This record gives sequence, structure tokens and C-alpha cells, in this order.
Amino acid sequence: MAATLADHVARAAMAARRHCARFPGAIAKDALPWAVIEAFDADVRGHVERDPRIEDERDRVLIAAVKLAETPSDEDDEVATARGHLVDAIDYLEQAVLRFGVINRQGAKLRLGWAGQRVGQSSEG
Repeated sequence: MAATLADHVARAAMAARRHCARFPGAIAKDALPWAVIEAFDADVRGHVERDPRIEDERDRVLIAAVKLAETPSDEDDEVATARGHLVDAIDYLEQAVLRFGVINRQGAKLRLGWAGQRVGQSSEG
């Protein structure tokens, strides 16, 4: 079975959550925001029509990642709170793409669904 854009969205969100869970340590503070959205930008963003609701959620992920990166690592409670906010932002971005995302021609060309199809529908067949 061919991968749908909804599958790519799920994988991008999972990759973002992994980066979140591995910070601090495995990822440099300055690299965290870009690492968190890397898979989304590479595998999803260019295959959906631009939508301000999706872009707002993407920005929210970047802001939450910066806040986590800037939280002192010796403040366990603050790190846990910032990590929770980042996971929530990732979840909201995933949901926004599934709910509002419309596959564009580039996504259709890659057989991730058909142009004009809602991303959330692509997982239904």
C-alpha cells in the first residue's frame, strides 16, 4: 500500500516528539527548533496548500521549541512543563494538517493523494 500524506504527517509528528524527548543532550539548543520541524517541512509542508491555520501551528511549534531550548536544564519542573507545551504544539500541528490541509499538485504528483483532497481523508482510502 502506498504511503499517503496523512502517513507522512504522522511520521513527521513522531520524529518531532522524539527530538523533544531527547532534548537536552542529543540535540544542541540552537538546533532544537529546526530539528523538531525538519520532517514536517521536508515531507509535509510543500505538499499541502498554504493555510494560515497550519502556518500558525507551525510557528507555535517553533516558539515552544525555543522556550524548551532556553529553559535551564537544571530546572526539572520547568523543563517538564516546557516539554509538555512542545508536545502539545506538535499534536496541534498534526491535527491542523489533518483537519485543514488540502493536498496540492506536488503532493498529488508524488501520489500522496489527489489534488484538492483533504489530508485527513487520505488515510481513509
